[in-house]
Amino acid sequence: MNWVDRLSGKTVVIDSAPLIYFMERHPSFFEPVRPFFEALGRGDFKGLTSAVTIAEVLAHPLRHGRLGLADIYREFFAQYLPIIPVTAEIAELAAKLRADHNLRTPDAIQAATAIKQGQAVFFTNDARLGRLNQLEVLVLSDLKG
Repeated sequence: MNWVDRLSGKTVVIDSAPLIYFMERHPSFFEPVRPFFEALGRGDFKGLTSAVTIAEVLAHPLRHGRLGLADIYREFFAQYLPIIPVTAEIAELAAKLRADHNLRTPDAIQAATAIKQGQAVFFTNDARLGRLNQLEVLVLSDLKG
């Protein structure tokens, strides 16, 4: 059983990087994330993401006039990846994570969003977030190796 199969039936909060790798066919990371996003598309598990992801994934396409790519991201969110808004409760937990772990604000919000989902798994490629003990973190570069 591979790591993607172990996510069956779970809720997975997806960080920005794995989504970018998939949508923009990153030369090193597209193939490792492809089975994950195929399983998400089949409904093998539930995917969610933070509103922060919108700001992170759309910045590059909008900066470079790639409006079609921005639309593809929007369609993907609408079809496969519900957005969790940044609530005051999530923001306060993010502040605590920043204070305790010296995280950047976007990373802290992403992690806080995952924690607030209960037993969710957090999928990222940021090894610093792998040290959080409040949730199960899957770091792509660790799985890829």
